[in-house]
Amino acid sequence: MITVFRKLPRLFWVSNTIELFERWAWYGFYMAFALYLVGSKDTGALGFSQLQKGLIIGTGSALLYFLPLLTGAIADRLGYKKILLLSFAMYLSGYYMIGTFKSFELVFFAFIWTAVGGAFFKPIISAMVARTTDSSTASIGFGLFYMMVNIGGFIGPFIAGIILNKSWSYVFYMSIMTIGINVVLTLLFFKDPIRKRSAESIWETILQIFKNIGSTLADYKYVLFLLIISLFWTAFNQLYYSFPIFVDHWVDTSVVYRSIASISPWLASAIGTSEGTISAVTISSMDSFFIILFQLIISTIVMKYRPLSVMIAGMLIVAGGVGMMFSFTNGWIIILGILVFGIGEMSSSPKITEYIGRIAPRDKKALYMGTSYLPIALGHTLAGYLSGAPYEHVADKFYLIRKEVVAQGIHLPELSDKFTKNDLFNQAAAQMHMTPGQLSAFLWDKYHPSSVWIIYSGIAIGAMILLWLYDRFILKGQNAYEI
Repeated sequence: MITVFRKLPRLFWVSNTIELFERWAWYGFYMAFALYLVGSKDTGALGFSQLQKGLIIGTGSALLYFLPLLTGAIADRLGYKKILLLSFAMYLSGYYMIGTFKSFELVFFAFIWTAVGGAFFKPIISAMVARTTDSSTASIGFGLFYMMVNIGGFIGPFIAGIILNKSWSYVFYMSIMTIGINVVLTLLFFKDPIRKRSAESIWETILQIFKNIGSTLADYKYVLFLLIISLFWTAFNQLYYSFPIFVDHWVDTSVVYRSIASISPWLASAIGTSEGTISAVTISSMDSFFIILFQLIISTIVMKYRPLSVMIAGMLIVAGGVGMMFSFTNGWIIILGILVFGIGEMSSSPKITEYIGRIAPRDKKALYMGTSYLPIALGHTLAGYLSGAPYEHVADKFYLIRKEVVAQGIHLPELSDKFTKNDLFNQAAAQMHMTPGQLSAFLWDKYHPSSVWIIYSGIAIGAMILLWLYDRFILKGQNAYEI
């Protein structure tokens, strides 16, 4: 192991450090973004509807995963360092704009801008890992790369969940400062690899990319597989779109706080809120934490099984985890659900990449791997829709409060800058002669917001069934796919 580490050049370590800070900045903001969009205005959040939130995050995230098909070619042509600095400039300005703008239209633009910046960044570091490793170091190299992704994906949201209780602005400052570190690292230590010059223009290259994608998608079996996998990503992405909101609205995380405080009052105070709870964003960061702890173990267990069989099992486990995450109000059960969800993710997600790499024709492996982003992009689009009106009508606390207020003939003002979602909740509780806790329990018992799990788990189970049918009937007898 030490010998392999010594073989890895300095540029490998610089690239991976940049990846860690970029993931820290992105997930620190992204895991909290849904809450920021729909949270009550008196907390510093924007007070948007679930529909507006789903449209913003779904559209931007879809672009984030679709555009790397093109931005990778642009980076190859213009140079990785230039594109990195362009990406960081867009990140810095994007995080600032999202934290500053207040209208739906401007925040929508700001997130699209930021996501495009992310799309310029996304293909570069993985390409650098490939360029700075060889057959003897690639396995360890990519293992370290994914470790950096998950370390950043844990640290960012964990810290964001703590500091957003002081001010939402701190979350954006954190992301800006972290990207600022990357600017320094890139200017001082990052060097472009030697690239082959091409006689084609950028536009010719992009046109050829679309032609290549078209030829790949002519394989109907592969297209069916991508469509099925997009359903998996639709359910998976509710970790970002709906789960933090569900925890914030319905879950009692004070039980987690008290358990931690019984062991270490200082730790509970450091990571908890002044109300004696653990924030929804901090709870959500546990997914990456579990991946850091258990990915190697899970990968070792599933490595001997067929990718399709592991994917099918993984989707079932994800469905079970999602069911637990959206069905209970006890914080510890929710964390257990995240662990189950994470086991399904650790099982199925790497196998999707492995499967695509194994079925791709020898001369089209890079092309097929590039199109593996397409179901993720489609999954984000569908996830945005499902986390909008469907989630709002089933599980949004403030929608259900308004529904109950109307049913009881209570007249309260419409939401505005002066009459916020928290004002609606508090005044509704007062009018119904309940405490806020009693009102939450009443809404939970009457409207069953936990039933939203049926939608999300149902999507994952649907993907699992379709993949089983695909394996059983579409691929039957096709040796090239029997893996």
